[in-house]
Amino acid sequence: MRNISLIIKQFSRSVLLVAGIAVWGFSANAQTAPATPAAPAAAAAASGTGDAAKGEALFKAKCTACHKIDTRMTGPALGPIISSETDDKWLTKWIQNNQALIAAKDPKALKIYNEYNQAGMTVFAELSDGDVADIIAYVRKDWKAIQDTPKGPTGTTGGVPADNGPSDLVIFGLIAVIILAFIIILVLNKVIGSLERLLLGKQGLLPEGEEEGVATDRAATFKKLIKNKKLVFFFLLCATIAGASWQWTTLWNTNVHTGYQPVQPIKYSHQLHAGVMKIDCQYCHGGAYKSKNATIPSLNVCMNCHKTVKTESPEIHKIYDALGYDPATTKYDSTKAKPIQWIRVHNLPDLAYFNHSQHVKVGKIKCQTCHGPIETMQEVRQYSPLTMKWCIQCHKRTEVDFSKDGHKGNAYYDNMIQVHDRLKRGEKVTAAALGGIECGKCHY
Repeated sequence: MRNISLIIKQFSRSVLLVAGIAVWGFSANAQTAPATPAAPAAAAAASGTGDAAKGEALFKAKCTACHKIDTRMTGPALGPIISSETDDKWLTKWIQNNQALIAAKDPKALKIYNEYNQAGMTVFAELSDGDVADIIAYVRKDWKAIQDTPKGPTGTTGGVPADNGPSDLVIFGLIAVIILAFIIILVLNKVIGSLERLLLGKQGLLPEGEEEGVATDRAATFKKLIKNKKLVFFFLLCATIAGASWQWTTLWNTNVHTGYQPVQPIKYSHQLHAGVMKIDCQYCHGGAYKSKNATIPSLNVCMNCHKTVKTESPEIHKIYDALGYDPATTKYDSTKAKPIQWIRVHNLPDLAYFNHSQHVKVGKIKCQTCHGPIETMQEVRQYSPLTMKWCIQCHKRTEVDFSKDGHKGNAYYDNMIQVHDRLKRGEKVTAAALGGIECGKCHY
């Protein structure tokens, strides 16, 4: 019998070993999937003797603010234009001083000038003829490389689609085989244990405590424990305390959404904008300084930068789609515009009144006091509990600055000081003097 047990255990180990090797093999296959073959290196520039490597550095320093090789930005895509133009001397004059060519009524210069709504191009008089030749060589080389790169079936570069590893069916099948192997091993071990105990029992070699009457003894022990009143009382007391604690915690945290972090329709990073870029919170949330609500920034605020910054990003193109903006023509189509459905993160109940301007402008409270280290958050989450207790504790701790600089320009503080002065002179103070006839006191 023990020989049978040894054989089955060896078989089990073999099954596990084979399953482990299969998992490792499929993982390695997925991780080392053959990459898409790179496009062959572009040939030398079609014309001219410029240095493309130097031209790349000059292009990035001088041209990338308005131009790209293959897509239109503020200015046209330079790849097709410069590659199709054969007169390098004219290109050099245009890049160095386009205004001079326009003033001289050059036909080519006037055509470009009028095509782009007579928008002025920067004059680069500091570039030598050699510098311009380097830029032209780089643009032509890069554009040729883009043209020579084969397109995949979905419009992506590369002629051969990337191998994504084994299919889901293979992976799930492998997992099913492993689970089945474990079940077989457990059943066989159970059968082996039962057979071994049966043989040992017949031979009288079964250890004490594992005889057939053990089930009856265990049942008797269980009945004895149930009749122990002290043990039962202790168990019920622990269960009551645990249940009451759980219920108290659940009720106390009802509608408290600390840590709530929904996925927004656009992956906007506060860590990048407020942290790395040091953009002030009120540049986007201007309402926090002057109104009750901080307001969701208009997409036009985003377009102040993203007409030219990160225009290739899929997330930025969601903004373009929402505004009906075409980056190729830099025009808006209101018929294609649709609002972005942002998901609210911080939400107070309707019975609570909170005024951002009262805290930000008057109280000079920083945004991070309530919203946490927003400049470090990749995705915004609710940092504070926003409960009444939390607000009251803050109001108890926060001191009011009654100095001249502290309340300068604040009519509320000025009125409070006037009321105190009247009390010192023994004059009567009515509710009207404390703002009792303001509309908001009764009509909320």
